[in-house]
Amino acid sequence: MNQYRMADTLDAVISLARRSNKYIDETMPWVLAKDEAQKPRLGAVLYNLLESIRFLAVLLQPFMPETAEKIFAQLNTDCKDYASLSAFGGLHAGDKVGEPVPLFGRIDAEQMIQQLKAKQEAAAAPAQEPAQEAIQLAPEISIEDFAKVELRVAKVLSAEKVKKSSKLLCIQLDDGMGGRQVVSGIAKWYKPEELVGKKVIVVANLKPVKLCGVESNGMICAADLPDGSVRVLFADDSMPCGAKIR
Repeated sequence: MNQYRMADTLDAVISLARRSNKYIDETMPWVLAKDEAQKPRLGAVLYNLLESIRFLAVLLQPFMPETAEKIFAQLNTDCKDYASLSAFGGLHAGDKVGEPVPLFGRIDAEQMIQQLKAKQEAAAAPAQEPAQEAIQLAPEISIEDFAKVELRVAKVLSAEKVKKSSKLLCIQLDDGMGGRQVVSGIAKWYKPEELVGKKVIVVANLKPVKLCGVESNGMICAADLPDGSVRVLFADDSMPCGAKIR
């Protein structure tokens, strides 16, 4: 235990339990109980078995503390420490043990088989994809209305957080037309350095606005995901700055 060899400790517990079972087969206490002359021998056999059970309870304490306590209670003993395992004979002869109570419920083999089958069938069944919410479209527009929106490719030259906001980034772009500054609400999902050098799609003909006191000339296109996060729509590196999207 001090070396954290838990598996070896459990192997020792199992070996002791098996040896105790074998001891029962070897001594046959049920036969000894029928012979009055064998009562001293029967008493010794039962003591050895109870002491073996105490050993098991002491060893099981780190793994099954509640079960170990139940065993100690049935043995009517406070001899629980590891030092008591240095010698056989921790139980006092003549002490009365407690009322025997089953530690674990009886296993119904048929019921267990059915439960295992149910788990296997559930594991084998194809996972059902969560139902997607119906996508609500905005009101229809004409091709003429769409033609008024000018989408251009631009390269991110620099980006920094807007001082008065935890959501906004101030981004400098090379749009192929002399450059521009846009403010985008993506600070929660992107660090400034993650955007530098990337090519984005920008709405180039939006009327300038001020956000938290910082002027924005356009809008970077991004997608809203079902989990509430936002992902920027990056353009291919081969596309030149200023290229029109249509």
